[in-house]
Amino acid sequence: MTTQYSTDVNIARDYYNSSDADNFYFHIWGGEDIHIGLYQSEVEPIFDASRRTVEKMASKLGPLNQNYKVLDIGAGFGGASRYLAKTFGCQTVALNLSEAENERNRNMNKEQGLDHLIDVVDGSFEDIPYPDHTFDVVWSQDAILHSGDRKKVVAEVSRALKPGGSFVFTDPMQSDTCPEGVLQPIYNRIHLTSLTSPSFYRKTAEACGLKEESFDEMTQQLITHYFRVLKETEERESELSQIVSQTYIDNMKKGLQYWVDGGKNGYLAWGIFKFVKS
Repeated sequence: MTTQYSTDVNIARDYYNSSDADNFYFHIWGGEDIHIGLYQSEVEPIFDASRRTVEKMASKLGPLNQNYKVLDIGAGFGGASRYLAKTFGCQTVALNLSEAENERNRNMNKEQGLDHLIDVVDGSFEDIPYPDHTFDVVWSQDAILHSGDRKKVVAEVSRALKPGGSFVFTDPMQSDTCPEGVLQPIYNRIHLTSLTSPSFYRKTAEACGLKEESFDEMTQQLITHYFRVLKETEERESELSQIVSQTYIDNMKKGLQYWVDGGKNGYLAWGIFKFVKS
């Protein structure tokens, strides 16, 4: 049976399944983690900064253990799932739409001896394939922006969470004061018509029975991250061009600069949200 995805999810799935995107993110963006990092300097390795984001998010969940069941939506290459499984022994589901990324995820789980703790599931976070009240934690890093129905994603998260469970996530957003139209170059680049905002998540989460516990606003880290990835791409362009098309590289460099400029102009927002299901 063929799974039916929404248009926006299919666009993201096709993009992340492409050999250009798969190779770029795996070799440049950090290998295991493909999300925004927390940097101590602009020359720090992307992997180190990206892993620090995972550690920071995990610290917001208190003492985890092997009894916790965690769902990572938009899991990418599964770095967060492996960290949680290795560090705390958590049973983790890595739900992700890209079969190419999921294959890398499964291979790394086996290589690190963690496949007994991690289920890698092909699917969309717009329709989480688990019963109500299944998970203690739902986790997501810089993925929900790819949905065309983000209210449905938050509603699905709330449905899948146990009462008292936590939703911890990051997502590139537009600022609450962003003028209309200024982010069109970014929208064009990621094939979307909008980004959410912090106020959107607050209102939507509340309507879905999720209470905000904290928001660590760290938009400067978004700016640093996209700048850092841009520089890494430029420095390794000759090497990268052996496995990624030049057209993709050129478009990526333009897109990364759009994110840097949008952040510097105050049009973007990023940070770590934590909500708890009532």
